[in-house]
Amino acid sequence: MSDRRTAILEAAATVIARRGVRGLRVEELAEEAGVSKALIYYHFDDRAGLLRRTLAFVNNRAERYTAEQEAADPPAGPLRRLEQALLLELQDLPHVRENSTAWGELRASAVFETELRSELALASVIWIREVADQLGEVRPTAPESALAASAERLTALLEGLSARWLCGILPLPDARTAMREGIAVEVAHLARRAAEPSTEDTPSRANLD
Repeated sequence: MSDRRTAILEAAATVIARRGVRGLRVEELAEEAGVSKALIYYHFDDRAGLLRRTLAFVNNRAERYTAEQEAADPPAGPLRRLEQALLLELQDLPHVRENSTAWGELRASAVFETELRSELALASVIWIREVADQLGEVRPTAPESALAASAERLTALLEGLSARWLCGILPLPDARTAMREGIAVEVAHLARRAAEPSTEDTPSRANLD
């Protein structure tokens, strides 16, 4: 990705975090990025294209700082790795606050900006799959369907806690505690599911008749 394209996407995330999607104006974006309006349209064609690419950029940036933290502070075991990956989204750091706020604004705007929905759905599916894989490392014998369901609940919990923290409803320590408790609940639930007889690959009675 070119330096100017990256600068535009960084600026778009900043402006969206500051003013929301509906407050995004090309003039302010150009000033924030230090480029011309014409260059923005050259790289992104239209507003819809810019929003889709900003959503992908915000998602990729979150993955990047998670990977950087894991490299700097390798987790001791799969449970610690899962906790670290999710709790990294609940940090009072400027880039985390901006990224989480921009993600929330883009997600909320998909109610009205229907062209964002496919990009948002893809990013969400990838995130849920990553969390499910991490849960699978913690509980290797849990059924795939249970891992996916737990990952869905944990990512939804994290988004809700992040939104409440960012808008001042929930103190950050309380949000982090609630996230840890949510992880513990899901890991315990998966332990129970792993102990149950598997029915996912068992033929139904109708198929045996």
